[in-house]
Amino acid sequence: MIDKISEHYDRLAGERDAYRARNAYYYSLLNKHYRYFIPEGKKVLEVGCSTGELLNALNPSVGVGIDVSGQSIGIARQKFPRLQFHAGGIEDLKADEKFDYIVLSGLLGELDDIQGFLGQLKKFCGPDTRLIIEYYSYVWQYILRLGEGLHLKIPQKIQNWITHDDICNFLTLAGFDAIKKERAILIPRYIPLISYVFNRYIAKLPVINALTLNHFIIARPLFDDRREHSVTIVVPCRNERGNIEQAITRTPAFGAQQEFIFVEGGSKDGTYEEIERVIKAYPEKDITLIKQTGNGKGDAVRLGYSRAKNDVLMILDADLTVAPEEMPKFYEALRDGKGEFINGCRLVYPMEDEAMRFLNLLGNKFFSLFFTWLLGQRFKDTLCGTKVMYRRHYEELVANRAYFGDFDPFGDFDLIFGAIKLNLKVIELPIRYKSRRYGTTQIQRFRHGWLLLQMCGFAMRKIKFI
Repeated sequence: MIDKISEHYDRLAGERDAYRARNAYYYSLLNKHYRYFIPEGKKVLEVGCSTGELLNALNPSVGVGIDVSGQSIGIARQKFPRLQFHAGGIEDLKADEKFDYIVLSGLLGELDDIQGFLGQLKKFCGPDTRLIIEYYSYVWQYILRLGEGLHLKIPQKIQNWITHDDICNFLTLAGFDAIKKERAILIPRYIPLISYVFNRYIAKLPVINALTLNHFIIARPLFDDRREHSVTIVVPCRNERGNIEQAITRTPAFGAQQEFIFVEGGSKDGTYEEIERVIKAYPEKDITLIKQTGNGKGDAVRLGYSRAKNDVLMILDADLTVAPEEMPKFYEALRDGKGEFINGCRLVYPMEDEAMRFLNLLGNKFFSLFFTWLLGQRFKDTLCGTKVMYRRHYEELVANRAYFGDFDPFGDFDLIFGAIKLNLKVIELPIRYKSRRYGTTQIQRFRHGWLLLQMCGFAMRKIKFI
């Protein structure tokens, strides 16, 4: 089977440029989506790279391509000498590199052992490697065959018209975890204005989205590594004097090491002085106090995270409406590999009286549905203050923050959108939301509701309708 596929693409190798020229608009759209998933400067392996155009378009720091067509690999080496190209199957690749991204563009449909192939990819994966799998929608099979007959599309040796569920099942069997799916390109040919509107906007709408040509699955490898990690707990606080000591005494010991960072934001009730007292009262605890110079919780979180020394970053809101006793659950979900961004969810268990006002509850439920659609991963509660991730992922988020800019006064969406852009696995952890025991809420429902609507618009521009 491999020999037949190799011979087929060897014969077509010299015609690749002509096919790409006929479909320049389509390939420009495809490259745009890949560049959204894969930032420049990453280590990228493309299996089934053909003549190397996609790999080159990703501008990797280390780019390795492999293909069964020796003729195609010869052309790729001539065109892109800075990249590494190898002829053969994945079992022939002898690289010791662990790649940030592994790209499988239209490949799975031509394999006679998908599970075995995916299993062989594990040796090129580290814990943060992402698989980008692209495949054609089953709905388009007859249109694509017509395109091949009219010499508008490169003929393929397709044996498997596989669905999203089929691929997710293969991934599970091979030791991978599907994170999210994306669908793109409703009109692959250029029609002035119409192609732009349909591909950028209409193709992203529910139901219509299922009719698109190119479907993507992003997956991560699963490794059984449950080492203990050091933990930084950042506590943004303003006018929370009565809660400070409880934040320390009620937080259980977990992880290899703990540090608390209080970021105090101009309180009028003596919160700063209370934190100084607590530091002296608990010398066995690693507690740091920072005076916030900017405004808002988002600024406080970024300041606290910038001073963190430990492996895991956690937020504990100083109002203690998320009980400190719940924090080990977040740590264990991250440590055990259940997810890479653990988001608290207040909307599962019954709440204590007055924990959340009725209009706030309705707003949260509306925004949870909307953000789940926008972001492509489940978000039942976007505004729960407790969010947990590894510091190495946060540092990468910071390095890529220019894509979104400084847009978020809450701090929640800077982390959520950043995690989505990094293709992190999001898990929501239900907690019991408590009533505040000290002070008053700092949420202003109408002003903050308007800001949430602005966040929706921002996400549509930067994430959904790209």
